[in-house]
Amino acid sequence: MKYRKFGKTDRQISEIGLGTWQLGADWGNVDDSTAEKVLATAIDAGVNFFDTADCYGEGLSETRLGKFLNSISREVFIATKLGRFPKPGGSDNFSIQQFRLHTENSLKRLGIECLDLTQVHCPPTELIKQGEMFHWLRTLKKEGKIKEFGVSVESMEEAEICLKQEGLCSLQIIFNVLRQKPIDTLFDLALKKQVALIIRLPLASGLLSGSLNTTSTFAFDDHRNFNRNGEHFNVGETFSGLPFEKGVEIISRLEPLIPDDLSLSLAALRWILDFEAVSVIIPGSKSPKQVLQNCQASDLKPLSANFHETLKQFYKQDVAPHIRGKY
Repeated sequence: MKYRKFGKTDRQISEIGLGTWQLGADWGNVDDSTAEKVLATAIDAGVNFFDTADCYGEGLSETRLGKFLNSISREVFIATKLGRFPKPGGSDNFSIQQFRLHTENSLKRLGIECLDLTQVHCPPTELIKQGEMFHWLRTLKKEGKIKEFGVSVESMEEAEICLKQEGLCSLQIIFNVLRQKPIDTLFDLALKKQVALIIRLPLASGLLSGSLNTTSTFAFDDHRNFNRNGEHFNVGETFSGLPFEKGVEIISRLEPLIPDDLSLSLAALRWILDFEAVSVIIPGSKSPKQVLQNCQASDLKPLSANFHETLKQFYKQDVAPHIRGKY
């Protein structure tokens, strides 16, 4: 496992982290034993960056993560998110009182005294523009409840607004072979401002795993079943905003372009790591095997310039016109 500096901080984090949405909700059932094995495998593979959120299973993901990490002695970087917890929910979550309460509840579930990073969880664009939430985050930092703060965003417009805020440590974005807009709109500015970029959905909800086809089915409580068209939250969070059948078709044309010595998923992860602006990738794994497969990308050599150009043109011609939702 290789490590990268996290933004302006002095922390070195694994370039492959672990997203834990799947350990709380919306990806089908993951029992306690499997969750523990996934976390243990990640630690053993050199992962030291864990991303969660208070709303994943209404605290289940944080609770599982906290219980496991408090049973080991290794130093890790814990990033969570707030703003989408169902109680009180919606706009009622956005006040200094609620930010403080949700932060304190996360600290209890995680079993720690101070968060390495808290992120506002995909807030509405208008609330980002108003900017008041950044004052609350600075207050939480002064109170010693968080070390750093960032925002998980759904569009490049939102990312650019956040980058104007003093003290912003990180941005979490959707970025993968099927969603390349950040390269030209965000990366240079993030590097200039030393803002860490956390990459979610690097395998596009499994499309880039190469294991899905038009007959694939998902559990009733898997967002790939109930949110295909953005019925419950931003459609971009599911299959990177591509209609599922179109996504499968696109992958069938993408696979022949992958080098013979690489799987589709490893090529997709390595491609992301080739960008200097990227700080960490947070694929969500439901099994120890998936964890180990994803971590292999860190050991691979950078991909060729020709291959990058091939994927750039493929994206422009075959993918970009079909993306839906905020972008």
